[in-house]
Amino acid sequence: MTDSANSSLPPVRTLEPFTGFRLINSKFPPISLFDDVADESEFQLLYQLQALTNPRIQTEIGNLNLINPSEIPFGITGCSYAISAFTHVNPDGSRFSDGQFGVLYIADSVATAVKEVAYHQGRYWAGVHGLDYDRFVFRGLRVKVGEADWHDATEWSANNAIYDPVSYTASRTLGKALKKEGASGLQYFSVRNPGALCWGLFTPRHVKSVVQSTHFEFVWNGEAISGIHRVSKI
Repeated sequence: MTDSANSSLPPVRTLEPFTGFRLINSKFPPISLFDDVADESEFQLLYQLQALTNPRIQTEIGNLNLINPSEIPFGITGCSYAISAFTHVNPDGSRFSDGQFGVLYIADSVATAVKEVAYHQGRYWAGVHGLDYDRFVFRGLRVKVGEADWHDATEWSANNAIYDPVSYTASRTLGKALKKEGASGLQYFSVRNPGALCWGLFTPRHVKSVVQSTHFEFVWNGEAISGIHRVSKI
C-alpha cells in the first residue's frame, strides 16, 4: 500500500481484478454502438454515419464531451454499459459527484446493489406527488474490473463524514478532489448494506466486461418500496 501524494485523500492501494454488480433502470434500452467497434477511429466513423440516419442516437449515447475517447475501453463486451454513467450524468449528482461528472458505481454483491438502489429509488419516488402505486424494472449488470490503483476509503472509519447517510457534502468534496487528481476510482464501505463494499469508478478504462444478468422489479406502494422481486435470470 502506498499513500496518496495528497494527505487529505484516502491512501492508494493496488487492487487485483474483481467482479462487481450494478442495477440500471430497464426503461433505458441497451445501446450497442460502442460495442460494434474496436477502436476510437472506427467509432467516430460509425457514429457520424448513424447520427445521419438515426436522430435519436445522440440522445441514446449521451454527451460524448463528458468523456475523453482515450478512456473508452473499446473492444470489451458491454462497452456501452461501461461508459453510460459518464455520458449520461445525473444533474442532481450522487454520493461522490455534484452532477458535473459521472461515476460508475458497482457493489460487491447483487444484494448490496439492490439495497443501494432501493434506498435511492425510495427517496426519489417519495418526492413525486400523486404516485400511489407503480412498478419499476431494473436490469442487473455483472462488471469485471481489471487490476488498478485505487484510493481506499475503507482505511477510514465508517463514522467518517463521507459515509453520512443523508448529507453528501463531504463525499462530494472528496469525489471532486479525486476527479481532479485523475484517480481511477474509490473503494468504500456501502452505506446501505453495512459491512459490504462498493466502488466508484471515475473512468471506465479499467472495465474488462459488462454482462447483463438478473432483472428485478421494485414495487412502490405510495409511501415506500414495499417489494423487490427477481423477475428473470440469464
